[in-house]
Amino acid sequence: MSVLALPLTDPDRLKRRVLALTEQRPAVYRMVDVTGRVVYVGKAKRLRARLLSYFGSDRSDDRHERILAVTEQIEWDYQPSEFAALLGELRQIRRYRPPLNIRLNRGRRVAFIKVSGGPAPKLFVGTQTGSTVARLYGPLSGSAVLADAVRVLNDLLGLRDCSLEMPVAYAEQSDLFEAPRRAACIRHDLGTCSGPCAGLVSERTYLRRMEQAVAFLEGRHLAPLDQVISAMNAASEQNQFELAARWRQKFELLEWLLGALTRTRSAIQMLSFVYHDPGTFGDDRSYLIRGAQVRASAATPRTPIERETFRNLLAEHRQPDDTAGPLPVEHIDEMLLLLRWFRRHPGALRRTEPLKVSGE
Repeated sequence: MSVLALPLTDPDRLKRRVLALTEQRPAVYRMVDVTGRVVYVGKAKRLRARLLSYFGSDRSDDRHERILAVTEQIEWDYQPSEFAALLGELRQIRRYRPPLNIRLNRGRRVAFIKVSGGPAPKLFVGTQTGSTVARLYGPLSGSAVLADAVRVLNDLLGLRDCSLEMPVAYAEQSDLFEAPRRAACIRHDLGTCSGPCAGLVSERTYLRRMEQAVAFLEGRHLAPLDQVISAMNAASEQNQFELAARWRQKFELLEWLLGALTRTRSAIQMLSFVYHDPGTFGDDRSYLIRGAQVRASAATPRTPIERETFRNLLAEHRQPDDTAGPLPVEHIDEMLLLLRWFRRHPGALRRTEPLKVSGE
């Protein structure tokens, strides 16, 4: 690890020191304040050029200036490659939780289907993870059509879409209500919510409906789609063509959702291999990737002893994951990073090999 003290009152001197002490190599760098707290973590493909950009004359974006204003010193770790720097940046952001990093540097334009915890789980769409999420599915693009598809699923199964803070009491808790019972919104009157806010549904029934929704998201059961098809056919047989068209729209939304989730699961499952990443200065590394997560890494094996050691490392991670289930919330950002890396660098896939034969 290298450390560079920041003389904030003398930026010219600092610039000279950057030129003298840094190299044009991939790196992860940390901005540290006077108390020793890491306030910002960044990655660089060429460290010297990246740090010098903080002292450029362009003031159209004052982000660099704001970071320097609270920085006492810069620390950095050189990395073998740009890929290693990306991973290192992400992991150090998770470790230090620097206040000046915006949204963990994700830069993502994707959304997730979330299933909350609590006595009456809620199914909804969001772009961020949080402590209220019990299960997470995706990632998915097309947030507008995604929201419409999830709304159809909620309506079909009578799942609530109210605030997570809305008090819930089931029919078994009828002593908590004064007659007559009224739901908090009009959805119950429209037949699209079972009314867990007013004790209008039993806990068993509501949780069974949520399980049907989860089974649909995981591709285990198509009951909601079958329900729409039956209603669409019934409307057509009765010459109710406008109603049939509305059911057709619901069918198309659910069909899109099912297909999008299937494609996402396939993309995640396909990112299971050993990736040989060439180092900038010959320090190549091999990454054991399974389910779009880096499970282990080591210097690319070259000698018989190194290859045997690497085979042992592979043997520890042969068991496949269940990609049909919810996403591991704690690894979401790393999964997105890997999906984005191999999408933007398709040539990197030529440096991969299957887990079952790699190192053998």
